Amino acid sequence: MANYDITATRKDGPDPDYRIDAFKVNGHWYTIDQMLVFIDNGHRFFVSVWNRPVQVIAKQHPRSGRRYLTTEADGFPPNNLLNLSDN
Repeated sequence: MANYDITATRKDGPDPDYRIDAFKVNGHWYTIDQMLVFIDNGHRFFVSVWNRPVQVIAKQHPRSGRRYLTTEADGFPPNNLLNLSDN
């Protein structure tokens, strides 16, 4: 499958869960549900951190059971997706 870079996100607002609702990939916006399907189908997504690619992975919240996207551990907390612009 293909590899893609995520360049921006849309967050749901300034609340404690910091849920990301959409992701910009190659100039197009995709919802969290679409992104989860892409990952489940073998596509790989990355963000650039200090000019180094960090893979985006799907996880499941232990209490709510809701799936979300985060980045692999790279020594730079928090989730690198939260550092992307909202445009």
